[in-house]
Amino acid sequence: MDEIAGNQRLAAEQRARVLIDRQLKDAGWAVQDQKTMNLFAGPGVAVREAVMANGHGRADYLLYVDQKTVGVIEAKPQGTPLSGVEWQSAKYADGLRPEVRRKALTVDGRLPFVFEASGSECHFTNGFDPQRRARRIFAFPQPGTLARILRDAEADPKRPTWRAKVRSLPPLDTAPLRPAQITAIQGIERSLAEQRFDRSLVQMATGAGKTYTAVTESYRLLKHGGFARILFLVDRNNLADQTLAEFQNYRTPDDGRRFTELYNVDKLTSTGMLRSSSVVISTIQRVYRVLAGDTAPEGDDPGLDDYVPDAPVTVVYNRDLPPEAFDLVIVDEAHRSIYGVWRGVLDYFDAHIAGLTATPGKQTFGFFRQNLVSEYTYPQSVADRVNVDFDLYRIKTQISEQGSRIEAGTIVPKVDRRTRVQRLEELDEDLEYTSKQLDRAVTANSQIRLVLDTFRDKLFIDIFPGRTTVPKTLIFCKDDAHAEEVVTTVREVFGKGNDFAAKITYSARDPKGQLQAFRTSASLRIAVTVDMIATGTDVKPLECVFFMRDVRSASYFEQMKGRGARTIAPADFQAVTPDATEKTRFVIVDAVGVTEHDFVDPPLNREKGVSLKQLLDKAAALTLTEAEIATLASRLAALELQLTPAEQAELDQVADTPVRDIVRGLVDAVDPDTQAKAAADAVDPAAAVQNLLNAAVKPLAANPKLRQRILELRQAHDRIIDEVSVDTLVDAYGVVDASRARSIVESWQAYLDVHRDEITAIQLLTEAHERHISFTDIKELADRIGRPPRNWTPDLIWSAYEALDASRVRHSDRHTLTDLVSLIRFTVGEDDRLVPYTERVRERYAAWLLQQQQAGVIFSDAERWWLDRMVEVIAVSAGISPDDLDNAPFTERGGIDGAIRDLGPRAATLIDQLNTELTA
Repeated sequence: MDEIAGNQRLAAEQRARVLIDRQLKDAGWAVQDQKTMNLFAGPGVAVREAVMANGHGRADYLLYVDQKTVGVIEAKPQGTPLSGVEWQSAKYADGLRPEVRRKALTVDGRLPFVFEASGSECHFTNGFDPQRRARRIFAFPQPGTLARILRDAEADPKRPTWRAKVRSLPPLDTAPLRPAQITAIQGIERSLAEQRFDRSLVQMATGAGKTYTAVTESYRLLKHGGFARILFLVDRNNLADQTLAEFQNYRTPDDGRRFTELYNVDKLTSTGMLRSSSVVISTIQRVYRVLAGDTAPEGDDPGLDDYVPDAPVTVVYNRDLPPEAFDLVIVDEAHRSIYGVWRGVLDYFDAHIAGLTATPGKQTFGFFRQNLVSEYTYPQSVADRVNVDFDLYRIKTQISEQGSRIEAGTIVPKVDRRTRVQRLEELDEDLEYTSKQLDRAVTANSQIRLVLDTFRDKLFIDIFPGRTTVPKTLIFCKDDAHAEEVVTTVREVFGKGNDFAAKITYSARDPKGQLQAFRTSASLRIAVTVDMIATGTDVKPLECVFFMRDVRSASYFEQMKGRGARTIAPADFQAVTPDATEKTRFVIVDAVGVTEHDFVDPPLNREKGVSLKQLLDKAAALTLTEAEIATLASRLAALELQLTPAEQAELDQVADTPVRDIVRGLVDAVDPDTQAKAAADAVDPAAAVQNLLNAAVKPLAANPKLRQRILELRQAHDRIIDEVSVDTLVDAYGVVDASRARSIVESWQAYLDVHRDEITAIQLLTEAHERHISFTDIKELADRIGRPPRNWTPDLIWSAYEALDASRVRHSDRHTLTDLVSLIRFTVGEDDRLVPYTERVRERYAAWLLQQQQAGVIFSDAERWWLDRMVEVIAVSAGISPDDLDNAPFTERGGIDGAIRDLGPRAATLIDQLNTELTA
């Protein structure tokens, strides 16, 4: 029995060596016996049964690269657990004969490259890695690969491999990055450095900049991390161009050059990969076709993009695209079947895999070994003004909900799916169809028209009230035939031509050109598609995402929803939608019930009937529900998108913290995961969650001024058109009467008292030791009093004082913002007469000139030209600085250089004197 078992073991070992021989030859190794050894047979030679030093026996294979011993292979029969034989390969790695050791390359006395193989499995330990740990690889590396590792180790002995280099990457330049992008990059690099996992998953909301994050990381790893080549997998081939553009437009943070000036970025072609490529962009379907040696079509090919095999793919070795071809594989939009039937393609490469997705599923988490390195949700992106919130609008019809029935004997049109040739045919039996068969087996023209009629009729009443231009709308259909019917009906329903609505699918004419027109054209309002614009394609002006097809994948729905999420600059928005102002939301129109699936999260704006004031009042009383907290976050995020930078800065100052952080706190407080963490270790989980909610609301509850300022800014940016109320005349007058004037003056005086310590202009002008004020401070005050509910202007307050005491008020038909200085000084008793600021400045200027003349200083005509115009600037700006001399009208005479020329070295002194004497 022992003899039979021994023979079987030898036969198994022999079969394994035959397989290993073949695999080595496939990878470009010359396989030889020791007695016929020829180290010049190729760049890599594998010598069988190599004799080792005394006591070490024979190595199954000794590896030579460029005539130097570099590695060893321990061969075992198939089925042998390879981790259990690592001691044997380690023994061979440091058991070289003296004459062989003299010409060997070693690390700490051992050969650097150690393999265990069984013909069906291969483990590899790289002795240059900081943690010498065996990892499973698909096939043996090619000799050139080991030669490159050796060269890298010689060039940088302290950091010989990328696994060593990623431990000392330079600090990340955070300036051009959003917080979520910074967190994602740091998470990936931490995972690379720790080497606990060979995969990293980044969850980042659609629209948050996943591709830019990936490009930034790619640059850092290529430049500083020792990475040689990166594979960038996109969801669909048409997105490869968009990704390529991201690389081409990326400016490096160190010297500002474009990424593609430093590294070659190419799309994977039907013939494979260019040797000079540092970044290769492809779909996983195309990679598989290239690995299999099949010809993949060039350009966009929906057939290839949509191809999903019936069973998991089997990948074979390809010498032109070996497993070690890439150091990093980035999977943009890590969902769909990529970790199921396509998993064999990812397992083929000996590379770290970084996945980017908005909605990871269970299979995704499993593939990445639960190594989620950063998380950024859609509500968080709304809070950070990266995306906008959405509203839901549901359209139901009887046929779309229940299907219908056509009686036997009815003559119906039938359309050939391939040729679209239509023929009339009589039904010989009743045809009952369900809602699921709608627009696949049966097209109900009445249902399509009713849905679109309803959309048209409700568009400017319920969906986008007050608007007159059809918002940019993207309609998702079931297939190309359905899209054809929908785009035709859209044009009929709206009474528009071909330039109003277009079908943008792979089968359409010039789909890329049509897509670009949809982004930028003011005339193309509605696009009808199936899958082409479903993922990754940016159309920032899009305001309406219209579902006329069901989607049962949470990941795919999030991608489709995300087409409408992008923020856009107001000017760019108005260029294509003239009657719009700011994009603060988008609307999902659901005609099929897609939003009723459990995986669809509600918008933040959940309580439509509650006003912002009511929400803030409830915040003060700490009585907000979770839904109301989410709604408050949505309203504040939308408001911030409408504010000017100055208004945002003002609101942040009143809040004593960025309002964005307050909104983010509200969003995080209603997040189920955050609540689960808060409740996990609490004695009273409900109380812990309530404390979390109260803490998020506290910045608003504890700051009445902030709540009031929010409402003021909200009113300042709202313009409501009342088409219902009928007005009646109460009074008419040409001047401010005494009663109204007294009310204005008293309110103005009270306002100065209340806000003395809050508004810089009031504070400066009411303190006895301070007389100077900047125009910025004056404008801040003017902006504050000009908002609802006051709506004050310098003219109005001036007229009120004039109505009450004309003897002490000098009349003026034209007021400037600097008249607020005169109004404050008169109100607090610093001046006994109310004189327009410009007139006061001119009077003081005349007095100053007289003083100069009495002191013997006479100004020439050229000097008076400069002085007179400086005074005019002071009159309207409450001061002047040397920088102002480089603006009109001073540029007529050379700007600041001309002032020095005509006024001489005393130019700066004269500016200081005028500021002191005329604004005091």
